[in-house]
Amino acid sequence: MRLITWFLLLGMVSFAHSEPAPSIEIQKVTEDVYALVGQRGPMSRWNMGTNATFGVIVTGAGVVLIDPGASLKAAEYIHTTIDKITAKPVVLVINTGSEDLRWLGNSYFKSRGARIITSRAALAHQKLRETDLLGRLDNLITLQFSAGTTAVFADEAFEKEKKLTIGNTEIILRYSGPSYMPGDFYVWLPEQKVVFTGDIVSTERMLAVARTSKTKSWINNFRMIEALNPEFVVPGHGHATDIKKARADTLDYLLLLRKTVGDFLDKGGQAEDISSLNNESPLSPYERLIGYDMLKGRNALHVYMEMEWE
Repeated sequence: MRLITWFLLLGMVSFAHSEPAPSIEIQKVTEDVYALVGQRGPMSRWNMGTNATFGVIVTGAGVVLIDPGASLKAAEYIHTTIDKITAKPVVLVINTGSEDLRWLGNSYFKSRGARIITSRAALAHQKLRETDLLGRLDNLITLQFSAGTTAVFADEAFEKEKKLTIGNTEIILRYSGPSYMPGDFYVWLPEQKVVFTGDIVSTERMLAVARTSKTKSWINNFRMIEALNPEFVVPGHGHATDIKKARADTLDYLLLLRKTVGDFLDKGGQAEDISSLNNESPLSPYERLIGYDMLKGRNALHVYMEMEWE
């Protein structure tokens, strides 16, 4: 009995002192295009800011990375994952927005010679949120594993559209207004018919609505992506999929959320009673998504505050 107890205690000590163990799945989307699918839960010391989906485009001139993770450690881990795909260097990093997952890993790739690009709206919001995001990182990942993460901003920012050719691969960046964050944009590969959506699309995991989100514009942005008629959608969270799945988990939810909150407003509902929407709510079909219980009330409140002033 004492021997069993000793082994149990040893296992607990080993677990307590173990290093975080991020998990990124490599999903081949099409030739030379990959989704790096991280955990779908919240940021923690165990994923070090890899809890999103990142993109890899292998070109003749090197690798184009879509989003570098939320910390220096996250970027390092993403790089080790890329090395399993190709030995080519990362030559360009695209920051699809201003959420920490989309840009705080920049310093790692910048120090290795990569160029970084984002939208002007995203860049402005990154600079506005820099201090808060770094502090949030320390709290969620812990100082030990967020150490070394610094704010490094893009070398270039575009206004509405930027067309690039990297090693004979055509890449189009398009920004058409705020979504989850003010500067969110998508990356389109016209030849491969692949779209990387950043935080405009979330699948498998409940999308989050923030105080700065603009859901009406967000819906319009999704419809612009839909109009591309993509064969493959690489979301900001979740596995690469098709537009039907993207629509079911993102667009349909946003439309239903706005309708539900709009009906609540029309009946004179007050912000302090918004939690009542969670009782036998028409939004309950989305219980199937990871994070529904954590985000359902906050999402409804933020949309209430948005629609109240529309």
